[in-house]
Parts: sequence; C-alpha cells; structure tokens
Amino acid sequence: MVLGMPTLSEDLSWRGLIEQESPGARRALDAERHAGYVGFDPTAPSLHIGNLLGITTLRRLQDAGHQPIALAGGGTGLIGDPGGKATERPLLSSQQLAENVAGIRAQLSGLLDFSPDRGESQALLLDNSEWLVPFPLVDFLRDVGKHFTVNQMIAKESVSARIGRPDQGISFTEFSYMLLQATDYLHLFDHRGCRLQMGGSDQWGNITMGLDLIRKVRGAEAHAFTWPLLVRSDGVKMGKSEAGAVWLDRARTSPFAMYQWFVRVPDADVGTMLRGLTFLARDEIEELEQSLKARPERRDAQQALARAVCSFVHGDEDALRAERAARAIYTEEIAALDAALLADLVADAPSSRLARSLLDGDGLDLGEALVVSGLCASRSEARRAIEQGGAYVNNVRRGGSNDRAALVARDDLLADRYVLIRRGRRDYHVLIFS
Repeated sequence: MVLGMPTLSEDLSWRGLIEQESPGARRALDAERHAGYVGFDPTAPSLHIGNLLGITTLRRLQDAGHQPIALAGGGTGLIGDPGGKATERPLLSSQQLAENVAGIRAQLSGLLDFSPDRGESQALLLDNSEWLVPFPLVDFLRDVGKHFTVNQMIAKESVSARIGRPDQGISFTEFSYMLLQATDYLHLFDHRGCRLQMGGSDQWGNITMGLDLIRKVRGAEAHAFTWPLLVRSDGVKMGKSEAGAVWLDRARTSPFAMYQWFVRVPDADVGTMLRGLTFLARDEIEELEQSLKARPERRDAQQALARAVCSFVHGDEDALRAERAARAIYTEEIAALDAALLADLVADAPSSRLARSLLDGDGLDLGEALVVSGLCASRSEARRAIEQGGAYVNNVRRGGSNDRAALVARDDLLADRYVLIRRGRRDYHVLIFS
C-alpha cells in the first residue's frame, strides 16, 4: 500500500494505464514537469469511446501539473495508419480531413482545459498537417528516412501482419506512416519541449520509432508508454470505424444512449472501465468493485460508470437527465419526461407503429395491444394478465375494478405519440402512434 497520495505513475499503474513503457518513463513522470502528447486519428468528425483512454490520460497529466498536447492527425490522416487494420484504409480528401479535425477540436475543447489561466499546464491542440504537408519529399527522405532500415520497419507488428497476408499486402503509402509519426515526435520535441508520447498498445511500434529518431538526431532521451486497448467483450477494438461505435458527438450517440451503453457493460469489464475512464477515487472504485462481487444484480458499478463517463463527456446536467430517463422506463416518472428524452428512450426499445385512428372513440383494447406487441401470445393470455394485475400502461397498473383497464386512450399518449405497455415488471414494448 502506498502511503499518502500516490504519484502520477503509481496512479496510472493502478488504473491499468501503463502496459508498455520506455526505460525511465515512470521516473520522469514523477520527477519533473513534462509536455506529453496523444495523437487522434481524424477519420471521422467525432471521437468515440475508444479515444476516451487517451483523453482521460491527458487530463490526468494536466491535473498533475504537466502540459497535455492533443495532436490531431490532419497530415498523417492523409496517409492512414495500418495498425489494427486487415485492409488498406480509404484515402480521405483534404476537405474531409479539415472538417473532421474541426469536429475533434470542438469536442476536445470541452474535455481538456485550454485556458491560459492554467499557465504551464495549459492544454494545446495541434494539427500535424502544419509541418508534415509542407515537408519536401527529398528532405524527408534524407532527414528522416535515412535513420531507419527497411528491415526494422518490416519487423513492426502493424506491417508484418499485413505482409503476411499476400491477398492484402501493404502499400508504400501506409508503410511510410511510422516515419511520419516519428517526425511528429521530433517536431514536438524541438518546438514544444515534448518529452513524452502516449497511446494505445497497438501504437507501440510507431512510438518507438519516434524515440529512436530523437535519440539519433538530437542525442537526447525521450519517453513513452502505452495502455491496453479498450475492446468489446468479443475482443474487437472499440474504434470509430467498427460496428457499434459509441460516439462522443451527441448527434451521433445521445447522452442517454451513451449512458445505457455503459449501464449494460458486462461485469467482467466494468472494473477496468471505472479505473481507466473515470476520475473516481481509488477507494470509491474499490468499494464499487466489492459491491459488484457481492450484489451484481444491483449494477451499482455500471450505474456509477455510466454517470461518471456521461458527466465527463456531456456535463452533469445531461448525465442526470440520462439517468432519470433510464430509471423512468420502469416507473411512473416516464410521464414527466420531455419529448427529446422520450425519443432517446424509445430509440432502442422494442416498438411497433400503429395508426393513430385506433385511439378514436373509447380507444384501443389493451388485450389487443398486448398481443400486437408480442407481450402476450393470445387474447386469452392477455386477458389473464390484465385480470391478475400484470398489465401496465405507462408503468401504471391497469386491471381490477378500473373502468379503463382494457383500454389505451388518447390521453395515455406521451409526447403525443408514445405509449409504453408492460407485462409484469420486466417485459415492455413501446407503441408509436402516427
């Protein structure tokens, strides 16, 4: 047990954020102030939860008094990183990349402190197109390329994996990517005093090229470390180009959808995410991990994870709204949700679209609605559910002596279009009337 406050390297290690490291990296983190950088690949106009480990690590650096540098790959994005990809990436136009970098810039401005009031720990957002695009080809080959052998480059995992597949191979364009990334580190070393590069473990080969280049051309020592990749339960990297990505842009993934994604994180993964993606204290995380073992059905750890990540990305108010909506799907609070939250709530719920005219007159027979929704297999089964008090409309029980027990009426509409019907406590279905 570490006495007193843990050092930055101790905290990062406990959170599982140091997997590979250069000699002296931990000592340097704790002994002196650094500028450290993480690169972000602008292949889309939004970052995603796979980028959050990089963002939260930069924030931890800043909170410890270091200067965080977020590097948008406007230049390297023109080439494409072969790491983790079985096929060649499609080349994006300069205009597409500029738009993507602008989107990333807007997102990062809310997650790191770029205020001059931070002094030496003020965050910087840079775009490597500023120095890579104007770099003359012959100068690049002489000043950078001559310091590395083809044998050395072929040995890198990101390249060897592709060369080992003759049906795919690797173009000279993507083969050169690691030299561009090494050039980034040298440029930041020279112009920003940057002595630390961080990234996912799949970037280790590229990162070490930068360390070698600085050592060879400047005779100086620089540092680096990587963290394990954030992966889905099936082992697939959580990336912006992978199916099922959860985006930081609320227009692509709403705060409620993000909250729900984290609430559903498997028990086996929640501890890792609490440590890496949140700023909760060590004792609080360990208490949540113990609660998860003792009472997994309560999902306290998942709820704390969802609340913390949504609060960091979207702010406290949106996190509370998302939490309220998630709770409302099982309570009468659903009637108080606004139209936007209701739309988010039903977006991934089982639903059916029905004609609004079915609500004319006395309304729609609830038994019929239970059958149409699939909650009951037959009218007789639906009738028994209603008589036994197991049918709900907008989470209010319908049955017994209630004259409206068997009806879904116009005044049941939420946001003038939705009705939530339920059989029992767990099985629900949304009827959308139009």
